[in-house]
Amino acid sequence: MYGIVNKAIQDLITENFGEEKWEAVKERSDIDIDYFLSNEPYDDAVTYKLAIAASEELGITVGEVLIVFGEYWILNTGKQKYSALMESGGDNLKDFLINLPNFHNRVMFIYPNLTPPEFRVSNVEEKSIYVHYHSKREGLQDFVKGLLQGLGKFFGVPVTIDLIQHRGDGFSHEIFKVNW
Repeated sequence: MYGIVNKAIQDLITENFGEEKWEAVKERSDIDIDYFLSNEPYDDAVTYKLAIAASEELGITVGEVLIVFGEYWILNTGKQKYSALMESGGDNLKDFLINLPNFHNRVMFIYPNLTPPEFRVSNVEEKSIYVHYHSKREGLQDFVKGLLQGLGKFFGVPVTIDLIQHRGDGFSHEIFKVNW
């Protein structure tokens, strides 16, 4: 993953828990990197180790860390670093989710070596949509749930997200039902 992801984890920890907590997370993760370069690719293991260490330091599950991080990514990193891309996705949650399959195509212009997930949508209704999440990376469904929750907050719309299909159950990808 690119350094911007790891830097966002650092920012989330330092903004909410302080610099000392970030240092403890970094030490526990056994990651000896002083500064993450946003446009530099890092091994995925770095990100996973940071999430596990944050979980242990904060006394919450890795899933909870990933959900909080997903929300943070939308409401902070997305708004600050990708505001034009976020605005081009649509004027409301439904339109943004319908356009979500095109989002990473635009991001790849910024990060050409990106290995992005693929999103598809189905079952589009007035107040709900199914979001299909395909990725080579496993274990990030809680991050995606956090992203979806963050999008609800971004658009000022209360959402509920149900994971209705999971790779752990033998399926090829996850499906989330997003209701608003």
